[in-house]
Amino acid sequence: MIKEVILLAGGLGTRLQKAVPDLPKPMAPVNGRPFVEHILDYLIQYDIKKFIFSVGYKHEAFARHFSKGYKGCNVVFSVEDVPLGTGGGIKKALDYAETPEVLVLNADTLFKMDFNAMFLSHKKTNADLTIALRKMNDTGRYGSVEINEDMRVTGFIEKSASSKPGYINGGIYLFKKDIFTTLDHPEKFSMEKDFLEVYYNTLKIGGFPSDGYFLDIGIPEDYEKAQHDLK
Repeated sequence: MIKEVILLAGGLGTRLQKAVPDLPKPMAPVNGRPFVEHILDYLIQYDIKKFIFSVGYKHEAFARHFSKGYKGCNVVFSVEDVPLGTGGGIKKALDYAETPEVLVLNADTLFKMDFNAMFLSHKKTNADLTIALRKMNDTGRYGSVEINEDMRVTGFIEKSASSKPGYINGGIYLFKKDIFTTLDHPEKFSMEKDFLEVYYNTLKIGGFPSDGYFLDIGIPEDYEKAQHDLK
């Protein structure tokens, strides 16, 4: 099963800076604790023991807070000197990963899904990469992911102002560690735009739907919601 996780925590969080001006988004306090701790607590329930933080903006805040690890788990940092994008950040952080399959998730989003079931689905289908999907009544803020009856990803739809139900990318990926080795990417690239949307026809990318609790604190309204939901 999954033993280590890469947490993407290098973004600027521009939409939340008015509410939390002095901290990177995952470190924003929620009921007296950094939001990311709520994610780590959920992951620990699955016996995950190693957390690899992909950090950049104000990375010192993470280093200070997690200098002694977290609840007996190993915490390491992959520091970007310049922003590398989500894809570049993952690729750099993979240097610290040790297992054949790697779980990656956004450190500003809590998605309470079954990681063991996702792992088993990933192995059963022999997917190169599996994306956790969340059903939404309105996908406009996120864009949507199309899948076929075999749960294979068949396309991506851009964000739009129109309200439409469908599956969104839940920001959680499980993939083979060597997935980038045969592909030519610059140091800086987007996991979503430059990888998923480019290679979904050539790689076997599976979708794993879940209706678990989902909260992205990227906007002030949802950050305030976290204060109520995560008491």
